[in-house]
Amino acid sequence: MITDFLFKRIDNSGLVVFRIFFGLLCFLESVGAILTGWVNRVMIQPKFTFSFIGFEWLQPLPGNWMYLYYVIMGLFGLFVMLGYKYRFSMLMFAVMWTATYLMQKSSYNNHYYLLFVLSFVMVFLPANRYASIDVRLNPKLKAYSMPNWCKWLFVAQLFILYTYASIAKLYPDWLDTSVIALMMKGKAHFPIIGDLLQQKVMHYFIAYGGILFDGLIIPLLLYKPTRKFAFFGSIFFHIFNSVVFHIGIFPFLSLAFCLFFFEPKTVRNLFLRNKPFYDKGEVILPRQHKLITTVLVVYVVVNIALPLRHHFFKDNVLWTEEGHRLAWRMMLRTKSGSASFTVVDKETNKSSIVKLKDHLTKKQQSRVATKPDFIWQFAQYLKQEYAEKGQDVEVFARVYVSVNGKPYKQLIDPKVDLASTEWHHFKHHDWILPSK
Repeated sequence: MITDFLFKRIDNSGLVVFRIFFGLLCFLESVGAILTGWVNRVMIQPKFTFSFIGFEWLQPLPGNWMYLYYVIMGLFGLFVMLGYKYRFSMLMFAVMWTATYLMQKSSYNNHYYLLFVLSFVMVFLPANRYASIDVRLNPKLKAYSMPNWCKWLFVAQLFILYTYASIAKLYPDWLDTSVIALMMKGKAHFPIIGDLLQQKVMHYFIAYGGILFDGLIIPLLLYKPTRKFAFFGSIFFHIFNSVVFHIGIFPFLSLAFCLFFFEPKTVRNLFLRNKPFYDKGEVILPRQHKLITTVLVVYVVVNIALPLRHHFFKDNVLWTEEGHRLAWRMMLRTKSGSASFTVVDKETNKSSIVKLKDHLTKKQQSRVATKPDFIWQFAQYLKQEYAEKGQDVEVFARVYVSVNGKPYKQLIDPKVDLASTEWHHFKHHDWILPSK
């Protein structure tokens, strides 16, 4: 019976240790963003920040206040690691991280999305019931067990993530390794491994190794005879990705997830030797067990459905980008493009070419040259800029894009006034020209 399965009590060592690693990684992500100059490049330097459409009201704090914002967010990460005022600290980190996620997308990465999702999930988990300051302050909180669903929610999340990541790679440009070859060209200067990454055999290893790893890693970790081999394979895979692709904390977060696949006694013996081991296996139904079960089912269904939405849009998602985000479509393609914007005064019919460098950073310029939602948002920005000068304008874009090294093709209908069009979250935009 599903209720007995979800609410059977199991040892909580995996969740306790995961909380410690998770809080540490939240701290490192926040502080690292400051030390590497990411906050300055993405939050402070730009004149205009491309927020997620619908969240334009979320903007970076003025001046250098975003540094303080990230310091505070990092402190909440430390509090999570230490288990101090855990639920409040986790909630505050989740809210602050989500705000930074939504207020800019020029530097989009799937692990940003994963961290946003997991942060809110962690708020509701009893992760502070052992090895925490909260337990020191209130011994009544101490517990050695947790409901089974706390473990399997992570397993389901990871299975969805990796499965979609594997399926998304099953397209011609990935299978013939042409997209990998383009990605690796930019790594030729890497010491020691730079030349190796240019070899065709390495391209096939990365392409098909990625498909197999993503597709099989969760079943292999769940199956005890293959668990250790899968774990060591994970270490190699994620360290390789960290070195080659520089994707922040995601590889280390992925390794921390392995805590939920090993036997709780193994985790306890490695990290919490003084903790009593729970093995009673009781089924304890809380009063809200029906509500909890419903929420869990809805959560999993939404996570399964979101990555499918690009199939309901017209044309290829690699071209239109419609439905690309929130879908675990990780490092799948390379895109390059060129864009020019023309502003036409409706009253005088006088036109002028916009100098992108006067408004956008280099990274933002590359996004405006390849992604339709960025192009539309920039047109809205220009309309507002000219309106503040007392001009009512039309904005036209001439954009040419190459996907995976293929010939450049026109992306946007140059005859459409983008300033007067509306954005539709669940509908294809006809001003995006066909890919074929």
